[in-house]
Amino acid sequence: MRKNIILKHEDMPRQWYNILADIRLNPPLGPDGQPISPEALAPVFPMNLIEQEVSTERWIDIPEPVLEVLSIWRPSPLFRAYNFEKALKTPAKIYIKYEGCSPPGSHKPNTAVAQAYYNKAFGIKKLTTETGAGQWGSALSFACSQFGLECKVFMVRVSFDQKPYRKAMMETWGGECIASPSNLTQAGRVALEADPDTPGSLGIAISEAVEAAVSDSTGQTRYSLGSVLNHVMLHQTIIGLEAKKQFEIAGDSPDVIIGCVGGGSNFAGIAFPYALDKINGKNIAIYPVEPKACPSLTRGPFGYDHGDTAKYTPLLAMHSLGHNFIPPAIHAGGLRYHGMAPTVSQLVEEEIFTPVAVSQIDAYKAGLLWARSEGHIPAPETCNALAHVVAEAEKAREEGKEKTILANFSGHGLLDLSAYEKYLSGQLSDLELDESQIEKAKKILDQHPAPERIRR
Repeated sequence: MRKNIILKHEDMPRQWYNILADIRLNPPLGPDGQPISPEALAPVFPMNLIEQEVSTERWIDIPEPVLEVLSIWRPSPLFRAYNFEKALKTPAKIYIKYEGCSPPGSHKPNTAVAQAYYNKAFGIKKLTTETGAGQWGSALSFACSQFGLECKVFMVRVSFDQKPYRKAMMETWGGECIASPSNLTQAGRVALEADPDTPGSLGIAISEAVEAAVSDSTGQTRYSLGSVLNHVMLHQTIIGLEAKKQFEIAGDSPDVIIGCVGGGSNFAGIAFPYALDKINGKNIAIYPVEPKACPSLTRGPFGYDHGDTAKYTPLLAMHSLGHNFIPPAIHAGGLRYHGMAPTVSQLVEEEIFTPVAVSQIDAYKAGLLWARSEGHIPAPETCNALAHVVAEAEKAREEGKEKTILANFSGHGLLDLSAYEKYLSGQLSDLELDESQIEKAKKILDQHPAPERIRR
């Protein structure tokens, strides 16, 4: 029996949860190694978003115009995956928070809509951004179309080539999509000169997008980021806040929470509201799941590093594989980022979160089992989360213990079928970093000030 738990429109959360009210972070640093002021970010972000970035208020109201757009697809459904449970022969109850029902097909519009609104309210006319797999670029193009803004997207070249229909989606909503690295920016030209055949990276694409924003002489362009920063994590918490209301209706609560993690946004969305419960003493296991090909949390050192390759961004205290790291060309493009959100990194340091890494083959194996039992075709990123759902479900079966698992289904894979085709034909392989690449990352981070080891 299918158990869909759908909230009414009037039950949609009216506030976001701000994790900065309950944890302490190392401050971002400028080129001189000193904490930067909020004003220093003004050429990049509008001041109303900068205020959210540094806020420590626990609850922040969601503006009505944002709620109106979000209500196109929110509240999103929570459902119990009975067929997946049966296929795994597990006593565990598996619940899925389904974020694939937004117009672009992922969780990304939760923050894209908010960022477009705040930029519009500040008088900005155009946004620039980067995108990995294309989910974020699609989301921001959609959001800009809702508020009458121009949108320019630098898409990591390997995904630009792998996923042409993402570009078509962006253009349908009025966005401009450019393969990165490009010849349009100094950062792009430097990357191409170093390696004309580079697959690109989110770090390079971020550099290009930031450069394009701050070099606009009109002053009416700002940069928009789809993950990592505090205000992005804030906007995504509507996912977990809805899930909490839905579990109240179901008369259940999760013992295990799982989400895939690249920069941290969809994982933070499902996990942060429950992280507060764990901070307050509740026994919950919370797992951010990343690919073994880009293991920033499980193997990357914790320290100060830049969020982009050209070092335009401030130094952030985070787990990182080094700002010049070029990830292998795995199909989970949204998880090919060298760093991690400082908030997620800090909660890993405090052992509130327990990171795990999975192989590309195990991810697609889990995604295929999901598609053949539950029907939805998951995005490659989501497959990583499902791989650990499988591991936890199998562990429950082996131990003979019933547990309740909640996983975030971050997006559908209907524009990623070429990757499934390669998996089904045996063309995909597992990719894993060797220790020399981790040592390179340590040397890069050792060049920067050491962050304070904050413990609870």
